[in-house]
Amino acid sequence: MARLVGSSETGLWAWSLRLRGAGVRQRAADLGVSVRPFVDEDLPRVLGLLDASLGGGPAGRRPPELFTWKHLDNPFGRSLLLVAEHEDRLIGLRAFMRWRLAAGDRVLSAVRAVDTATHPDFQGMGVFSRLTRAALDAMEGQVDLVFNTPNGKSGPGYMKLGWREVGKVPVAVRVRRPLRLLTSRRARPGGPAPAPPVAAGPAAATLEDADAVAALLGREPTPGGLATPRTVEYLRWRYGAAPLLGYRGVAEERGGEPATARRLLRQVAAAAPVDHLTLHAPAGSPLARAARRCGYLPSPAGIRLVANPRTAGIDPDPTRLDAWALSLGDLEVF
Repeated sequence: MARLVGSSETGLWAWSLRLRGAGVRQRAADLGVSVRPFVDEDLPRVLGLLDASLGGGPAGRRPPELFTWKHLDNPFGRSLLLVAEHEDRLIGLRAFMRWRLAAGDRVLSAVRAVDTATHPDFQGMGVFSRLTRAALDAMEGQVDLVFNTPNGKSGPGYMKLGWREVGKVPVAVRVRRPLRLLTSRRARPGGPAPAPPVAAGPAAATLEDADAVAALLGREPTPGGLATPRTVEYLRWRYGAAPLLGYRGVAEERGGEPATARRLLRQVAAAAPVDHLTLHAPAGSPLARAARRCGYLPSPAGIRLVANPRTAGIDPDPTRLDAWALSLGDLEVF
């Protein structure tokens, strides 16, 4: 920061100039920024950094429980977390969340690039790139694939570091109250919408009977692409234990898969008095067919997916959109 102060009585004006631009603004290396692994004692400062850089997140706030659930209690393993410091000030976070992907009989070790944060005072100085390269070096030989769903702000940085554009994962929408939906979007200045009341029990209660859930998972067909392996442990963590997110669950015990999917979708719609519902299902799946019959239509929007394969010869090719068979729950929040 350069500052010149004068008096308006002498014709000078108080002003300040922030140094910016290539060759003018200092880079992270020049500033003496250091990178090290996250330790649990960093959590309060990390939460403050995330708030300053990214805002309140999908739940509107970032309590320690949400971070712990996401990065420390993940059944796939503790996230790879690096922090950047400048003169004892924590200014950057780079988080790679552990994940698993099934590809036929093979299980891939993957990570998801999430929670990228650089303090606003240090943005544009190369902190993001330095943290990301350090993380990739630390994972060398341990991870088959990196993938994530970046926003417009972070996307260009990933492309410069070797990520490849996969495409947009399609989302289907069932609009129930078109006028109310448009009015609420115009009236809401931003931030998370208030959660509607849902006439369904907590997801944790739906998953209590581990034997029944395991038997249901055992009857599921093998996905036709890269998919998250479904286990009771994973589902309980993902939907039952997630703090603040308020997941609910409905159950259907009658047979006939396509008919069952339609009944479940109708139960969800009846339980949640919302303006619209969103869904993603792999093309050609029973869920996709059921969704069309229940009034879900393709949305012009989608979820951007990028990937950085770290192992050669992954089959199916993760840089192709049709190689993926993720659910909406695999993509949201993270």
